[in-house]
Amino acid sequence: MSDKKSIEELLKLLAMGGEEKQEDPQNTEKHKFWSTQPTVKYEEASKIAAEGPIDKIKTPDQVPNNPLPLIDQFEWCTVDVENDKELDELYKLLYDNYVEDTDATFRFKYSHEFFKWALKPPGWRKDWHTGVRVKETGKLVAFIAATPVTIKLNKSKTIIDCVEINFLCIHKKLRNKRLAPVMIKEITRRVNKQDIWQALYTGGSILPTPLATCRYQHRPLNWSKLHDVGFSHLPANQTKSSMLAHYALPNEPKLKGLRKMEEKDVKEVLELLHKYQERFEIVQLFKEEEFKHWMLGQSGESNVIKSYVVEDSQGKITDFYSYYLLPFTVLENTHHDDLGIAYLFYYATDAEENYKTRLNDLITDALITSKKFNVDVFNCLTCQDNSFFLKDCKFGSGDGYLNYYLFNYKTFPMNGGIDKETKQVIDDKSSGVGVVLL
Repeated sequence: MSDKKSIEELLKLLAMGGEEKQEDPQNTEKHKFWSTQPTVKYEEASKIAAEGPIDKIKTPDQVPNNPLPLIDQFEWCTVDVENDKELDELYKLLYDNYVEDTDATFRFKYSHEFFKWALKPPGWRKDWHTGVRVKETGKLVAFIAATPVTIKLNKSKTIIDCVEINFLCIHKKLRNKRLAPVMIKEITRRVNKQDIWQALYTGGSILPTPLATCRYQHRPLNWSKLHDVGFSHLPANQTKSSMLAHYALPNEPKLKGLRKMEEKDVKEVLELLHKYQERFEIVQLFKEEEFKHWMLGQSGESNVIKSYVVEDSQGKITDFYSYYLLPFTVLENTHHDDLGIAYLFYYATDAEENYKTRLNDLITDALITSKKFNVDVFNCLTCQDNSFFLKDCKFGSGDGYLNYYLFNYKTFPMNGGIDKETKQVIDDKSSGVGVVLL
């Protein structure tokens, strides 16, 4: 392998902005904070008799009105994502401190448009974009965000209004100040004031206790460039030409009737998705306005989210797929400044016969269309029904894992698309996880 971090090693740092910890999950000494929170404890995970809230639900008027205290030199703030100056501050904080590889060679390249797409879905609240500043200078040194999400547990038909927690980031020089627990408690307080008591979040670290664990998957599109920057190595008994040929794709999509999704498609595609997602155990329920935002962006042609539909000869939409773009900046490389990265988002099909073939054709077209946006590698997890196409579409398993957590709610453990013991992909079997988080 290259001496630089491989793409899977970097990606596993993305969720919740933290380095993956390889500690003993039973060591509660290393989880003092989480052991005090309403999460499923390790010893309880295999003994859950019924799903439901962990803590007794309070009322918003029982939640303190004032923020948690901070040490003297810091103060709470709300980051105004509609203000370009404050977005620049958020960009700098995340760019310098959120996720990078050990050699500081690759960093996530956020844009204003990405922030507004990720942080301003319908129902967003300014006070859920929570920051910490240095009193004396006003410098932004920490951030955490919550965005509204509605999830459904298909086994029990339970619908939960909750939030997704994301972008937890603390300046490198303040990592020993124990700010993260305070940030989590404060965003919890702000969310609770709106009568919301559950949260969905992901992380590379093992915390009490994942409802499912998925594995990262990667499909090179521009192998030569990935090799140049140290993301891909040349296997033994292979040549660069043979690797390029192995990952080659047609120039044009295969599926007849494939086109970009438009606003007029929102209702029909959403109905298709909700029906399709009945096969999974945990899914996100979208209202039309939410779905429009997540699939089409805020206005006009989005540079972040790309969505396509397949329309048959009768005008019926039979399939759709979506992916979002979040590139890496490449530092200290004389040939390349960035890497184009796509992340599989939501998809659906009404196919029943030849289901696997249809998924393979659908995702192959996703790979082909993403090349038009200068994507060099296409990523996904083992969630949804991804195991039906991973092998044929030439995805490779990464070393990174993503754990899904549900705060203040216990659920039966779910299959994340991998074997519990070997961590290998379970081919051609639905996972339990139908929700995709940024």
